[in-house]
Amino acid sequence: QVQLVESGGGLVQPGVSMRLSCTASGGTFSNYAMGWFRQAPGKEREYVAAVSGTGDRSLHAAAVKGRFTISRDNAMNTVYLQMDSLKPEDTAVYYCAAGLIYETLIVGFGVDHWGKGTLVTVSS
Repeated sequence: QVQLVESGGGLVQPGVSMRLSCTASGGTFSNYAMGWFRQAPGKEREYVAAVSGTGDRSLHAAAVKGRFTISRDNAMNTVYLQMDSLKPEDTAVYYCAAGLIYETLIVGFGVDHWGKGTLVTVSS
């Protein structure tokens, strides 16, 4: 059973950067496309970004494109989300997700495993 553990959340001021990490265990990490989703208070969970198993393809949601970057290190079984120029509307619980098919993960489906989430609060 694949387990995903997020880290790196917290309280930051608008405009600063933060990096989230998600470390996987219990499976062959490179077999999975990895993604990040988020859920803001009172809203539905939404797709943020995903990266293919080899790391050669990635796709970011329009709301974060140019500010957030997803990457992975298969030797470390870890996926990252570098978040720059954070805005108050980025405040949410961020979830790590693993799916066997990249093409479905990037449209918000096909999640086989979820992490428990890490809270990011952007506020002055």
